[in-house]
Order: sequence, then C-alpha cells, then structure tokens
Amino acid sequence: MAGLSHHTAGLSDLETFRFPDEQAFLMAARERFRGVLLLQTCNRIEVLVQGSAASLTDFLHEQGREKFEIREGVDVLRHLLQVAAGIDSMIVGEDQILGQLKRAWAASQEAGACSQVIDLCMKKAVHVGIEVRKQTKINRGSVSIGSAAVALAENLLTTLKGRHILVIGSGEMGMLVAQALAAKNLTAIYVANRTYERAVMLAGKIGGKAVHFNELRRYFTLSDVVITCTSAPHPVITKEILADVMKGRCWPLDGHPRPLVLIDIAQPRDVEEGAGEVDGVNLFTIDNLRDVNEHNMEARREEAARAEAHIEAEIDRFITMLNGASADEVLGGLFTWAEAIRLRERERACARLQGCSPETAAVIDDLTRVLTKKLLIDATYSIRACAQNGRIEEAERLVNAITRGDQSCFRKED
Repeated sequence: MAGLSHHTAGLSDLETFRFPDEQAFLMAARERFRGVLLLQTCNRIEVLVQGSAASLTDFLHEQGREKFEIREGVDVLRHLLQVAAGIDSMIVGEDQILGQLKRAWAASQEAGACSQVIDLCMKKAVHVGIEVRKQTKINRGSVSIGSAAVALAENLLTTLKGRHILVIGSGEMGMLVAQALAAKNLTAIYVANRTYERAVMLAGKIGGKAVHFNELRRYFTLSDVVITCTSAPHPVITKEILADVMKGRCWPLDGHPRPLVLIDIAQPRDVEEGAGEVDGVNLFTIDNLRDVNEHNMEARREEAARAEAHIEAEIDRFITMLNGASADEVLGGLFTWAEAIRLRERERACARLQGCSPETAAVIDDLTRVLTKKLLIDATYSIRACAQNGRIEEAERLVNAITRGDQSCFRKED
C-alpha cells in the first residue's frame, strides 16, 4: 500500500498526489499487478495492490508521483482495518469511510482490477469496520468532516442562531453539512449545486432554499457563512469572485465589508489559493478541522483503544485467511497439471478399448478422477499447510518439485 493521509500531508500534497481519472489509473495498474484498489477521500489517497512494495513504488514514480508513504505485509492489513474502523480518520469514529471503501471496492471490480486477495481484504475490512462500531461507542454521536465544518463555523461565530448559511455542493458531504445545519436555529439555509434539481432535493429535505449556480454572488452577499464541498476538479470560487462579492457587503459608513466565514472542505479545493487575502474573507480548509479532531479524540480515546484491541484480535485470522487464498492460487497450478495428465491418460485408455461404450468411458473417467485426487491428497495437505503458515515460497517449491521434477527447487537444507 502507498499513499498520503492527513497525518503527514497537507492539502497541497494531497492535491498533487490525487488521481483525477480513477478509471484510467486502475486500468493502467491492473496491467502491472494481480489486483489493485484506489481509495481517494478528502484527506486520504491510498493505493492497495497485490504485489511488491518495490513494484508499486516504481509504478507510482512512472505515474509522476514522488512523495508518498509505503507499507507492506502485515502493516498493510492492520492499517486497512484501522481505516475501516474509523480510528485512522481525521474525525475519529466517522462512518463515511465505510461507504468510501465500498465505492473504491466497486470501482476496482468494475475495472476488472479486483483480484481474489483484494476482494478478501475489502470484505474483511468492511466486516471489521461494522463490528467495531457495534462493539464500541467509537461512533456514538460521532461527527463527520461535514458536521465538523459546522462546528467550526459555530465556534468562530459563537452561535449560528439567526445566521444565513450557504452550502455549495449537494453530494454526500453536502448532505452531511446540511443535516448538521438543520439542527441549528438558523434564519436561512441556501443550497447551491451545478445541477439545480439536486439542490432542490437537498433543500427540500432540510427545509432550505435551492439556489441556481449562476446566483451564487447574490447569496454570498446575503450569507454569514459559506461551506463549499463540490466534486469539481478545479476551483469554483476565485479571488476575483470574492473581491466582487465583498464590495456588496460593505458597511454604509465604514467602507469595510461585513466578515464572511468561508469553509472549504472539498478535495481538490473549491476555493482558489490566496482567496483568504481578500478583505473581510476568513477562509478555512480541512487543515483547520484538525483541532476539532483533537477534541473529538480526547472524548473517544478509550473507545479507540477498544477498537485497536478488536483489530489486533482479527489480525491473525486475517493473515490465515489471506494465506489460505494464496494456497488456493499455488494449488491451482498443481491441479491444472494433474488434470491435464488425467485427461490425456483417460483418452489413451478409451482409445485402447476400441468401441468402448459410454458406460465404460464413464467408469474410466470416475476411476482416473478418484485416483488423481487420492494421489494428491497428502501433497495438497502439505502445500496448503505451508501457505497458511505464511511459507508461500516453500509451498511453491513443493508444487514445482511435483509438476516439474526439479530438485533444484529445494534449498540444500531441505
């Protein structure tokens, strides 16, 4: 696994590492790895592959990505379970990561890039994520990035009572923001989206007012807080737009604009870099939500410890499960080799019994099938045991010794 997250990377690093065309990335990666999955959220971009760390590093360098963290082996499995459980999230205990993992999994499957091992990893991760939330209180009253943005706005303004707030974006994050706002005693909630019908749907759910995208400047002027979270690949709010908007927010006698709290939780960013320099604009990004997480983490530290204990208990089972899948792959070569021999010898036997009846042919088929299975049963047991105990190379050597008769497959000490 390779990538970046909020722990060590800021917004600019995440934006540089992000893959705008996920489908194209998966199509390219599947040519190099048995399986691949790409997880991209607002504060995390990670690539999971069935392959070596060296190969993944080389591939990402070829893709123009230089700065990233790399994990391999058991560390990947543990990290994957921590991510699914929500204990590695910026907002500890948030539930949105499970949906994001499922969407990444589905995208891998649709691209034909999801191997058996990747599939097992995702099944296990989602299962553990659900179990952790059932067995602990890590998500009890939890906040998402969206509701954390609302909490930040409330802290900045002391109260949201009587305020006007504009939400730009009606996707999953926009829904979370709107739901958090609906619980506040606001004078007005405006919802804007490039597709007006989606803005209407979200506004209807929370008792807000849908806004056409071409009316944004007017509602910027009316609002005390703007929270933006679109999925646009480029900034939709520029310094020029804000400079023009702030002219309409000037106090009659002062000449200075009424302050505007602008919170950008989109990834990539919705607001042009440097927009906070416009007079009266107080710009905040995902990086500013780290303080919300620190407060949240203090309240959940005990639950996070319980979640960690559950994950550690699952690690051994996870490893055994993946080694079992590896055993199936290794044994596949043995069974393919044996079946080819069985079919060849069956045909030779039937040819020698000129004009043998279908009944006789069926008996010969059953006999060769049973003999093949019985002859391989001890070898199969030994190979599977090696693989399940993590000795994959030894299992492969056993198969090579049987199918190729190559004694050099064994180490001298064997």
